Amino acid sequence: MTKQAELSDDDLLKPEYMILMYAHGAFPMADEHGKIEWYFPNVRTIIPLDDFNIPRSLKKFYNSSSFVYKFDFATLDVIKNCANRESTWISNELIGAYEGLKKLGHLHSVEVYSDDQLVGGLYGITYKGAFFGESMFSKESQASKCALVKLIEHLRMRNFQLLDVQYQTDHLKMFGAKEISLKKFKSILQLSYSVDTEF
Repeated sequence: MTKQAELSDDDLLKPEYMILMYAHGAFPMADEHGKIEWYFPNVRTIIPLDDFNIPRSLKKFYNSSSFVYKFDFATLDVIKNCANRESTWISNELIGAYEGLKKLGHLHSVEVYSDDQLVGGLYGITYKGAFFGESMFSKESQASKCALVKLIEHLRMRNFQLLDVQYQTDHLKMFGAKEISLKKFKSILQLSYSVDTEF
């Protein structure tokens, strides 16, 4: 993990600066003391939108589940649920900064409901044809995975070119997540910025 810039000034959490950093491929995280820094790893993980995988058992559950899905209906609730864990990089200051991105139209979420209760979801930042996935949560089995399936469907329908998930995990690997070089990542970034689309 390579630190790209340190947030030593409140101006660095202004939405205009944040979206510029995202557009260059960086992302913010708060450390255990709440200090927010920007990161720009040499290796990135993406889920290729033209070469992803949905496990057979999950696809069966997704197609038969009674889950209800919504977009951008309760984005801040999703973020707060993602932050509600023993150790988190999503600080209150970062949540406040996300609100600025929401006002600019760059913050988006997928929500999963069961019996009118929010049971799972994910959120991320968009810039043109790129979606920078940040975090997900689940209160019911398979809820976060179903949110990711719904996101992939939606991004493909809207002609997005990039689904960035930052770091590889076993959870993401089952969806076909791949680690790529920074050079390849920048190439896909440039392609995604040539696409005229909205979330």
